[in-house]
Amino acid sequence: MSFGNLYFVFGFLPVSLLLYFIAPHRAKNTVLLLCSLVFFAWGEPSYLLLLALSVGFNYFTGRELALLQRTEKKGAARCVLTCSVVLNLLLLCFFKYGAELLAGRALPMPIGISFFTFSLLSFLFDIYRGKAPAAKNIIDFGLYVTFFPKLVSGPIVRYAEMEAQLREHPFSWEKFGGGARLFLIGLAKKVIIANTLGTTFYALSALPAASLSAAGAWLCAICYSLMLYFDFGGYSDMAIGLAGIFGFKIEKNFEYPYLSGTVAEFWRRWHISLGAWFREYVYIPLGGSRRGSLRTALNLMIVWLLTGIWHGTGACFLLWGVYYGVLLVLEKLVLRRLLERVPNVLRHILTLLCVVIGWVFFFSPSPQAAFTLLGRMFGTGKLLDAAAKYYWSGAWRVVLLAGLACLPIGANLGRRLTQRGRAWIPLSLVYFAALLLLCIAGMMNDTYSAFLYFQF
Repeated sequence: MSFGNLYFVFGFLPVSLLLYFIAPHRAKNTVLLLCSLVFFAWGEPSYLLLLALSVGFNYFTGRELALLQRTEKKGAARCVLTCSVVLNLLLLCFFKYGAELLAGRALPMPIGISFFTFSLLSFLFDIYRGKAPAAKNIIDFGLYVTFFPKLVSGPIVRYAEMEAQLREHPFSWEKFGGGARLFLIGLAKKVIIANTLGTTFYALSALPAASLSAAGAWLCAICYSLMLYFDFGGYSDMAIGLAGIFGFKIEKNFEYPYLSGTVAEFWRRWHISLGAWFREYVYIPLGGSRRGSLRTALNLMIVWLLTGIWHGTGACFLLWGVYYGVLLVLEKLVLRRLLERVPNVLRHILTLLCVVIGWVFFFSPSPQAAFTLLGRMFGTGKLLDAAAKYYWSGAWRVVLLAGLACLPIGANLGRRLTQRGRAWIPLSLVYFAALLLLCIAGMMNDTYSAFLYFQF
């Protein structure tokens, strides 16, 4: 089930809210868990047992880890951690990468498996490192893993950050209102901006890359870059907003990444929860930047190879991971002093250029297609043709709107209005009512468009 369709907005969500609010305090987590399981089963009910077994296995593994840590049986604890991590990763790898090879046919992938697997690993790591206690209540733990706002495409919430909230997440009208507003903003990003950009991108990407002019190739890459941001960023806003409605606080997952002045800054602002997960559980345990330049470079390459593999095993994902690993090594260890002397405007332009090139590897079906499109972008074909004129004439308005929406203009305006007290409330109600009507119209008139990160 997608957040961006009418069934969710006017069916699943209102029913879930009603059940949650009428449930007694002790039963609220149980209600949320059952709603989350229905949400999961809506997409692929045959995997419900698999999810339950995974939750049960990791719950009891966590308790065993905590017991071994308390009794100072470090070797046994390390062995239990290693075995459980391997089993979780084997399950992930089977469905993402090995099902067709081992089973002889492609299998549908359990929704959100990449995200809930990383949540499970976070739980095990945090217990092993003493950053959080083992879950005592299996209902609370099951909710941590399956909580439907974050189940399918994150954000990835580390167990240590959510453990206390599982025990107590009091409702407040302030949280409810803030969550509802953020949900509507995210829905508009997806339905109004991302889906409209997708129309142009999918039309251009369906054409042979070699047939595109430079203008057409750049429009294809720009539309994808903006579409992915508003698609995934919109989903994250909706997820965080939904969590707020139910009393949970989840940190933001995007922080205006296209304003970045370096590639490193871009990845501190983009998919923040995934970057934090790899930094906390991979980069720092490998030694981070504490063991000299060569080790730092190796650690960065390892992290980015794993990041590429996490998204998929295709050659383009591996190239994408290597590409960013190399860029970050250059920025951190070779070009740092030079970049500090480059004017800010030029650094922003160079960063955007690097990011757009990276997205070409990300969305291309093969390295050959990626390099062909990049060749067209940088002048190996015509500069402009009739097809590019046609698509630019239809897309330039939404590209301009999306470009402006990448800036914190709206957020700053909203902040100033709220500082004026209650006078802004009627205007806010009118604005969000209009936004909801536009989203409904978009959901009714648009064909179904799944979130891009569902495939990961």
